Amino acid sequence: MIIPTILSGGAGSRLWPRSTADKPKQFLALAEDKTMFAATLARVSGQQGFGTPMIIGNAAHKNLIDDELTEAGCQDATIFLEPCARNTAPAIALAALEADADDVLLVMPSDHVITKPQVFLDTVAAAVQAASNGYLVTFGITPNQPETGYGYIAAAQPLDGIQGGHEVARFVEKPARENAQQMLDQGGHYWNAGIFLMRAGDYIAALQNHAPDIAAKAELAHENAARNGHFVTPDASHFADCPSDSIDYAVMEKAEKVAVFAMDCGWSDLGSWDALYELAAKDGDANAVSGQAALLNSKGNLVQSDQLRIAAADIDNMIIVAQGNDVLILPRGQSQKVKELKALLDTSSKS
Repeated sequence: MIIPTILSGGAGSRLWPRSTADKPKQFLALAEDKTMFAATLARVSGQQGFGTPMIIGNAAHKNLIDDELTEAGCQDATIFLEPCARNTAPAIALAALEADADDVLLVMPSDHVITKPQVFLDTVAAAVQAASNGYLVTFGITPNQPETGYGYIAAAQPLDGIQGGHEVARFVEKPARENAQQMLDQGGHYWNAGIFLMRAGDYIAALQNHAPDIAAKAELAHENAARNGHFVTPDASHFADCPSDSIDYAVMEKAEKVAVFAMDCGWSDLGSWDALYELAAKDGDANAVSGQAALLNSKGNLVQSDQLRIAAADIDNMIIVAQGNDVLILPRGQSQKVKELKALLDTSSKS
């Protein structure tokens, strides 16, 4: 049985002002007519061999998560409400402790875009044998450019008797452009998508071996959790004592049996306004406009507005996003400055 395990605790701060602490990007319809959370859930709903999902999210987003599941007709899902953010390793531990040891967890962030869902499902199906044989599986995205904003996975020899899988040679931190280009030229290197497939018992065993403090505190938080219907709230004090670490650092980079399956599934982590432009625009000179906006003699712009009417002329390659009383304006290619701009605005508002 494959248990969809959906991570929904992200803040999505790089997509401000649309994405906020109260309603982060996974609960917004940014790339299609449904929210990213709903799209993630729909990707695995009703599929043969998949069980009832588990959701791990921020306690502050309880109602948002519940509304999404109700809308999808998935009201029997187990929802873990994290009392504080402790990164992905402890979050996944909660799900693994809840599941049967032989259940295979498909761990997915709720804020990714996949435009070829059948390719995604086919690759997951191919990887189940590896997970059933004790491998911790990660999925790599075939790169099409020397991207410096993602970590990379270097593939080693093929798995014996399991088509499409390779053992992992190493994980590579976000590289400089020269190194990214070198990996692209070499082949056998993939973007780290942050999507995983593993038996629950194998993950807990690896966590106990390589990050015993996380394993122990997560187990106590799970054992002493408060339960109310399908909501599970881990014990706050024990969960807060968990070291905050990602599954990559805590487990995947240290474990002995780690495999990678490459997939070309139209993936994007939609981690910036630049990424959304690339997804939305038909070509490099097109404007990607939503809301009440009019552009004259302009190209290559991303313009979004929820209420304000925006009119612009003779501008190229700009990002303009209006949400409520907030307006973001910056050149395309500079969307990494969003956090800095938001902090500057907050500081200015307090003074």
